[in-house]
Amino acid sequence: MATETTISRPAPFVEDIGKDLATQAVAMTGVPVVTGGIGSLSKMAGETAEGFQSRQDAARAFDVRKQNLAGLAPQVAQQDTLQNLAQIKALQGVGSYQPFLQQAQASTGPQAFQQYMSPYQSQVMDAALAEFDKNSQIQQQQIADQAVASGAFGGGREGVMQSEYQAGSDMKRAQLQAQLLQQGFGQAQQAAQQNFSNQMGLASALPGLQSGDISTLGSLGALNQAQQQAQLDAQREATRMAAYQPQEQLQNYGNLVTGIMGGMAGSGTQTSQVPDPGFLQTALGAAATGAGIYGALKRP
Repeated sequence: MATETTISRPAPFVEDIGKDLATQAVAMTGVPVVTGGIGSLSKMAGETAEGFQSRQDAARAFDVRKQNLAGLAPQVAQQDTLQNLAQIKALQGVGSYQPFLQQAQASTGPQAFQQYMSPYQSQVMDAALAEFDKNSQIQQQQIADQAVASGAFGGGREGVMQSEYQAGSDMKRAQLQAQLLQQGFGQAQQAAQQNFSNQMGLASALPGLQSGDISTLGSLGALNQAQQQAQLDAQREATRMAAYQPQEQLQNYGNLVTGIMGGMAGSGTQTSQVPDPGFLQTALGAAATGAGIYGALKRP
């Protein structure tokens, strides 16, 4: 039995393109991928001179591609003026309540009432006591006049009356002074207590204010982080484009070749077995051949 082999081949130019694609693909596997320029490289311990030279060549090519792709590199828009102004205003407002808390804190303590005492307290007391003393003198003069009118001036009876009046007057004067002092202290104490209550209210509000600061700072930080992350992503994408441009070009080239080859007859090798002729077939074939030759000789 004989073997028959049929080989189907694409057009010669398609074969040339396929060979070129395969050659470039094989060569690409030996080129190191770098993501930095020539200035970012240094020879590593144990690295051969040929290996370092290969990385330097790849880095130089990377610099060229990065420069060529500068117009396609992703970019991130900067924050505008309003966003920057909003951040400045927000940061200025953080902790702006601290002076109020400090002022409220000054109103605490056992001596806090003193700063709330009326600056006219002593003048009021002096005027009230002076008026009281004046009235007391008038009363004493009236007692003396009565003693003169009754003919008891300078006597024991007048002395008793003057003594009793003086004792009562002194008591009333002391009571008046104590009342004025108590009134001033009470007003100052009330003012201090009110300020203390205000401070406690601010202290209760402090966690909320701090929480607002934290929220504001967190929001601003997240905005800045997102901006920086976008810039890093853009830089990474630009680096990736420059680093893998040869591979992507080769892949696009391969897609074009595949498209071209897809429109043509497939190539391949087909093998089929052809049976050997038997003895009878061989004899009949030989007879037919002989008859043909004899017939040709008989024809003029």
